[in-house]
Amino acid sequence: MNFELTEEQALIQDAARKFSADRLKPHAARWDEEKHFPVDVLKEAAEMGFAGIYTRDDVGGSGMSRVDAALIFEQLSRGCVSTAAFISIHNMVSWMIDTWGTEEQRQRWLPRLTAMGIIGSYCLTEPGAGSDAASLRTKAVRDGDHYVLNGSKAFISGGGVSDLYVVMCRTGEDGPKGISTIVVEKGTPGLSFGANEKKMGWNSQPTAVVTFEDCRVPVENRLAEEGMGFTLAMKGLNGGRINIGACSLGGAAEAFDLAVAYAKDRKQFGKPVSAFQANEFKLADMATELEASRLMLYRAAAALDADDPSAPKYCAMAKRFATDLGFKIANDALQLHGGYGYLKDYPIERIVRDLRVHQILEGTNEIMRVIIAKDVLK
Repeated sequence: MNFELTEEQALIQDAARKFSADRLKPHAARWDEEKHFPVDVLKEAAEMGFAGIYTRDDVGGSGMSRVDAALIFEQLSRGCVSTAAFISIHNMVSWMIDTWGTEEQRQRWLPRLTAMGIIGSYCLTEPGAGSDAASLRTKAVRDGDHYVLNGSKAFISGGGVSDLYVVMCRTGEDGPKGISTIVVEKGTPGLSFGANEKKMGWNSQPTAVVTFEDCRVPVENRLAEEGMGFTLAMKGLNGGRINIGACSLGGAAEAFDLAVAYAKDRKQFGKPVSAFQANEFKLADMATELEASRLMLYRAAAALDADDPSAPKYCAMAKRFATDLGFKIANDALQLHGGYGYLKDYPIERIVRDLRVHQILEGTNEIMRVIIAKDVLK
């Protein structure tokens, strides 16, 4: 086992760190306050290769590994958790088309996706089908060389703004075997969107209901064969879980660094608050939890890169662990700041708000435990 980054990985990490510090961190508070979706900065991220991280290079992708992606998302999230998380979702869409699309589909959509000329959204969750994703009801009925879609998707990042929607919908029997994946382009008649949701965090990216009313989509927009949709969705989520864990790690690492600096500077009872053993122990635990989360994420990413059959379990473990502890670390950092941590003049409260949803999306952490337990007990 080699725990050192390669020279190339160190360069990737440095590039992501610099981009985050220069282009995300200075604007994150304003984007949160104004609920601004920074498309111009997303395009700059694409120029760095961050919009097709593990997409093949013949369509503009970077052809990197899942470990490389974990390094990138940790650093991007140090600047803005919400924006980094959206870039992760866009990468999931690109990867699904790159992996499961025909050559015609790849050439039609990926050069623009990897340049952020168009933006992609992943559509699985429905108002009545969250953790029980296999019970989804959005239906696609074959009508000649088209599918007619009816139904709705909930909590869709990029809803109303994105140009492509990778939609899991029912083309057959009940359960996972009746689900297919169809790409719906913005502007298709019958495709509409709800209002931007008012959220606790993740305010630099829009979230909306996506609705299909007799929405006619060409059969040629289907990814893979009919009935493969649930498999595509779950494989996409394996990587998404690593990425969202890495976003939690980056946000928590930033909060930790801010807490260390504050504890060394803030004086009470005649000495820095860092000199009190209770705070020393808290910082020691936070540092340990960060390192443990980082190692679990790298382990899961390496398993996914190696096509390890146990990769889904490792991804679930890493997601559960890193998102739970990432939120805890950020919340502990807020506590160390005292009343100042609760003010929007400091970035800590925004990090806490942005990290909270990571314990819910990409599969709730309760569902992660179900995945792990099934593997343990099989």
